[in-house]
Amino acid sequence: MTATLVKETSPPATGLVERARRSRRRARIVALLFVFPALLLLGALVVYPVLFSVGRSFFDASGNRFVGGDNYTEMFRDPATLKAVRNTAIWVVVAPALLTGLGLILAVLVEKVRWATAFKLLLFMPMAVSFLAAGIIFRLAYDADPNRGVLNAAVVGVHDAFAGTSHYPTARARPDQGLTAGKDGSYRTSATAGPGDSVTLGLVGVAPKDLPGGARPAYPAAHRKAAAGDLSGVVYLDFTPGGGGRPGTVDRRESGLPEMKVEAVRDDGRTVAGTTTAADGSFRFSGLEPGAYTVKLPASNFAQPYQGVSWLGPALVTPAIIGAYVWIWTGFAMVLIGAGLATLPRDALEAARMDGANEWQIFRRITVPLLAPVLTVVFVTLLINVMKVFDLVYIIAPGDVAEDANVLATQMWLVSFGGGNNQGLGSALGVLLLLLVVPAMVFNVRRFRRSQR
Repeated sequence: MTATLVKETSPPATGLVERARRSRRRARIVALLFVFPALLLLGALVVYPVLFSVGRSFFDASGNRFVGGDNYTEMFRDPATLKAVRNTAIWVVVAPALLTGLGLILAVLVEKVRWATAFKLLLFMPMAVSFLAAGIIFRLAYDADPNRGVLNAAVVGVHDAFAGTSHYPTARARPDQGLTAGKDGSYRTSATAGPGDSVTLGLVGVAPKDLPGGARPAYPAAHRKAAAGDLSGVVYLDFTPGGGGRPGTVDRRESGLPEMKVEAVRDDGRTVAGTTTAADGSFRFSGLEPGAYTVKLPASNFAQPYQGVSWLGPALVTPAIIGAYVWIWTGFAMVLIGAGLATLPRDALEAARMDGANEWQIFRRITVPLLAPVLTVVFVTLLINVMKVFDLVYIIAPGDVAEDANVLATQMWLVSFGGGNNQGLGSALGVLLLLLVVPAMVFNVRRFRRSQR
């Protein structure tokens, strides 16, 4: 009877298995039909270019002669390429770590802000700006001219607020008019004077419109009798607007030079007194001992105005571009880490607070360890991204320092299409860049699969 039952139930069971197999087969075929367009595009846009670049890297610039590994050897002998490798290393070390740390700090702090959503939106907005537009924005912001570059305008404003600035950077003395130029840029009287004497110090090279506000005519002060025992004088602009006047003589329409520093120097070179000119350019030294003195205009009166920092010079161009990159990607790091922060078990944080842990201890011993998987994903994603950075470097770096800012991506483009016209060497650089990116991509994919499991 048992044999009969098995024999009667076997055909239906076999039929079910066959139908299941056919169903799975149809499902695979349908899946392949849907995936095929994507695979076709992936092969045409990714796989084929990669294979072609690998093959092209073994040929010369013309593409006709096989040179083996010569392009790879040349790549590491070229100073420009070595500089690009060094700059790429700086990007890899600095940018991902800085962005991950900054994103973590902002994500933690934003949780305690009342308008957290608005703040996140504000920080995330630069992600909507293209790299081209961001490069132009920061190229202007880093401009060396304080009248155009906002950063240098701020730096110059702070500097001048504390250190002051010269009012007469273009002023100079007329030849043979009683003033001698010093090696340090100062001026002093050719003849000595003593208490009871009055001296006139005429300068040119200052446009009347550039005079400090409140400057008054120097004529009355120049013809005022010196007080007994005082060494006095006047510093004036030896130029009459509209023409006329005599060089070396204070005319009625000539202006005094206010806020000019003046010093009295003994014949042994020791400065014994100092003062600043009044609105009419007059000055006076009282209480001087009898003797011969030289009147000196220190070099600080003629110092060129502070022009700020050379953000796009050879020394700072790479950090400056990294700063632009950080501005764009900080919101990305903050939002991803903030999403991970929102999933943390609040009971663990509250338990730590009840046990007496302060906020720093909670952050260091609980928040950061629990966020380690998210921080790793953000860091590796940014690591892959910085290896391929091109737009910002190409747009922000001026032509005269472009080589100092180049990374592997820009160097690959320059060698291949930007004047080098050596696509063999450019392909070798592309292969190098691929080899550097692939390990990080593999790590990220494995990390993602482990998190899915």
